[in-house]
Amino acid sequence: MKKLIVLFTVAAMLLACGTPKEVKDSKKIIKGEWTINSITYSESGSYSVTIFNDVSKDCFENSTWRFIPNNNTGKYTINSAGCSMGERNFIFTIDQVDASTGLYDFLLKPTDERGRSETNQGFRVRLAQLNDTNMVWEQNLTVDGKPFTIFMNFNKLN
Repeated sequence: MKKLIVLFTVAAMLLACGTPKEVKDSKKIIKGEWTINSITYSESGSYSVTIFNDVSKDCFENSTWRFIPNNNTGKYTINSAGCSMGERNFIFTIDQVDASTGLYDFLLKPTDERGRSETNQGFRVRLAQLNDTNMVWEQNLTVDGKPFTIFMNFNKLN
């Protein structure tokens, strides 16, 4: 009888700690190839922004992204001439922030091809929109003491 109670307790804890359905659904949608079709800012003006400590906004536009949710890895490729072109690896997680609004945090950590990070630094963006064809990330920063948001707009390729 004690073993049965322990078994039910362990099973209940595992189910309670599982990934929310919305996050599982998001992982299904995000799987595949995407491209960043535009990057915009919440404030007008000219800004010199290096995204994910990698390259400029202009270099990230038209980059291609591949998400592999079954192992939370991916790759993006910088395609623009005049930029540090090539493929980069990352790991990611989708964390549910607020079930009532459907907003999520997307955590991205650049790695080498073996999944190791040199700096152990990651980046948090808000997964503000996700459907079968479009995805929008919002990265909130402070510029000159004022709130500033970078909007990364993706289109699904397949």
